[in-house]
Amino acid sequence: MNLYKHVSNAINEKLGTTVNLEVPRNRDFGDFSTNCAMVMAKSAGKNPRELATEISAQIAELPFVAETSIAGPGFINIKLRDEFIWESACLPQSPHTDNPITIDLDYGAYNVAKSLHIGHLRTSIVGDTFNRIARLLGHKTYSWNHIGDWGKPMALVIAWIERLHPDLPYFHDNFTPNTVVDFDIEPAELNKYYPLASAFAKENPEFQAHAQDIKAKFQNGHAGYFALYEKFLAISLDMMNETVKRLNILPFDYDLGERNAAKYLDQVEEILRSKNLIQESDGAQVIVVKRESDNKPMPPYMWTDSRGADTYDSTDLAAVYCRKLTDNPDKIIYFTDLRQALHFEQLFRASQMSGIFDYENLEHIGYGTINGTDGRPFKTRDGNAAGLDDIIDAVNQAVHARVAESGKNLDADTISAIALSAVKFNDLMHDVRSDYIFDPNAVTSFEGRTGPYILYTAVRLNSVLKRANEAGDATYMPMTIDERNLLIGIMDFERIVHTAFDNRATDLVANYAYDLCQLINTFYHNCPILRDDIDAKTRAGRLHIAKVARDTLAMTIDLMGLKIPSEM
Repeated sequence: MNLYKHVSNAINEKLGTTVNLEVPRNRDFGDFSTNCAMVMAKSAGKNPRELATEISAQIAELPFVAETSIAGPGFINIKLRDEFIWESACLPQSPHTDNPITIDLDYGAYNVAKSLHIGHLRTSIVGDTFNRIARLLGHKTYSWNHIGDWGKPMALVIAWIERLHPDLPYFHDNFTPNTVVDFDIEPAELNKYYPLASAFAKENPEFQAHAQDIKAKFQNGHAGYFALYEKFLAISLDMMNETVKRLNILPFDYDLGERNAAKYLDQVEEILRSKNLIQESDGAQVIVVKRESDNKPMPPYMWTDSRGADTYDSTDLAAVYCRKLTDNPDKIIYFTDLRQALHFEQLFRASQMSGIFDYENLEHIGYGTINGTDGRPFKTRDGNAAGLDDIIDAVNQAVHARVAESGKNLDADTISAIALSAVKFNDLMHDVRSDYIFDPNAVTSFEGRTGPYILYTAVRLNSVLKRANEAGDATYMPMTIDERNLLIGIMDFERIVHTAFDNRATDLVANYAYDLCQLINTFYHNCPILRDDIDAKTRAGRLHIAKVARDTLAMTIDLMGLKIPSEM
């Protein structure tokens, strides 16, 4: 049950007004507290502490309240009855929203013919966890991997392949679709083409101009270029999916990007022109999105560039139109780098002005930078931007080393599960908008605020329940402070999930998992379960607490997309 909501609603109904409840970190004085008397005192014409006494007496009449107390100038502390806590903890955790909506989630944003890099880590992890939270609450979600598959990068890759293999028939203007060509590309080779082509183009204007010509022909339907593109697109999607599997990300509902959005450009342009929103500026076609109230620069939204080519701006607006037609979502939420905030503000304004989608139902969740221990953007040992697979491999190696030092013998799947928890939890525990330090050795510790610590706690609970070979009796028993605190913590799960969704704050789930593990381990150390001197009733009660704790922790772990190994 949602303990917070239950208690809050009962108090509000009792008092006939809305009271803001707080969840104190220190529960020595109470399970909940409120400063409502201090807020209401002036309008009531009473001393805050005097009013607190009256309110406290009313709250104490509620059947689940054990006692109330007043602290300071008028804070009211509320302690719940132990029997109520026990009975409530027996109920299944089933967080759900009273107002389900349809949400399009744009995260991933991988690029064709480029390996996934560290910049894709946070969008993938945070987007996936938010998707899991939304679905748990009962919202209908569609996840979009808006792949980069249409612009200049595609042309550079095609131009580079032509430079390496000029005799291939793809480059002829009379290329016939469905022509069988004996040509294969190794994934490792494909990953090299774009950076090599990009660097070469900077030093060779003729190659640069040829790539621009290829881009125009490709976007206008050149059969050979498109057939070659289809070949390396399939390879890229396979590579993307392999990395997605390694990160245990839910499969995307759509792997559709700029090329798909481009199909709607004519329809969107017709809408824009019908509203006289497109203006010419230095040869380019733009939408002026600046408002009189703006006190900082707000450049126009670029519909086509000065060469008449489609732009990142135009395909993004067309993508909004596509999603409106495809899913008809109530909201569209984007997860990208914070540095794209201006672009999305422009996009949202253009969407509103065109009538394609309401501004208030478009959201951008911008994330911070992942830095190395030197405080600079994290790179590999050779100084290049780290690929996602490089990061996962580095953490796997760190886990291997740590396990070897401990003398344990864990299989490859367990090592991978631990490494996965280290990477994902370390990302999720930080506010998505903040930068953070990534150190493979630090994040693989089995102690402290780390993913392996979370998994170790789950494995420990599973081990106890397996050895006991029994679920435990749910009959009420008098509780120790550690048992009581754990049950209170367990029942905070639903509040955390709702708050994480409402505030778009996935870090709340990760840090709740850590706090819950702290309570579980305190319970484990101070409340023995299977020891010979523990009587049957106490053992059964503690086994029940352990099972409820394990189930709640497992749900939290699943929201983060982690896997619980059988041993650690």
